[in-house]
Amino acid sequence: MLELQDLSVLRGECPVVDGVTAQVGPGELIGLIGPNGAGKTTLMRGALGLIAHRGASSLAARDPVARAKLAAWLPQAREIAWGLSVAELVALGRLPHGRDQNTVGAAAVEEALRRMGLESYRERTATHLSGGEQARVLIARALAQQSPLILADEPIAGLDPAAQIATMEVFAAHAQAGGAVVTSLHDLGLAARHCTRLWVMDRGRLVADGKPEEVLTEQLLAEVFHIRAHFKITPEGPVFQPLSTLGL
Repeated sequence: MLELQDLSVLRGECPVVDGVTAQVGPGELIGLIGPNGAGKTTLMRGALGLIAHRGASSLAARDPVARAKLAAWLPQAREIAWGLSVAELVALGRLPHGRDQNTVGAAAVEEALRRMGLESYRERTATHLSGGEQARVLIARALAQQSPLILADEPIAGLDPAAQIATMEVFAAHAQAGGAVVTSLHDLGLAARHCTRLWVMDRGRLVADGKPEEVLTEQLLAEVFHIRAHFKITPEGPVFQPLSTLGL
């Protein structure tokens, strides 16, 4: 669904993303993790061809409509500028498919509302919602797009714990149905519990790529995140607990 080959993004002469090679296949929920400024957002924007880059991305060379049919993009910015109803805003996710005011488009919007628990919000004005509620609406808009791949930049930031878990479960279901998701996260516990793979970015480079139990080692947590933490696989699933900082 996505192939990156030696992808780099420069800011002046400084590489913000430095030679990343990676692939995303069906059924994968990939957690993109790393400290602030590691290059996570820039990597996703470069992969979509939204900013100038070197190297290759299988999505970047496509025209915008074709790309949108393959990949939905959920940026960090959550500002909703227009006083649309929730249903109208979610329906904007259907724009890549043309004026499909038919049963397919309507069903996609209804399913997206249901998956994000927004059925009762349908007629509410989106700009009147709380920040967390607006975030859920924008996730629903991405789901309504029905693109097989979703790239989401910190989608659970600012959500309450129940909404964070519910969103990760929605992403997991999308992957299990044959799609794929790449999402940047700062909550390593949710990343460990829900993601099938983790990509670890540090200073622009992809320094680790593997299953959570393979990636979240004591050494990597110390070198990349500067923390000491406890990670264990239990019958209830992975448990991750930060214990202390090692200094920045």
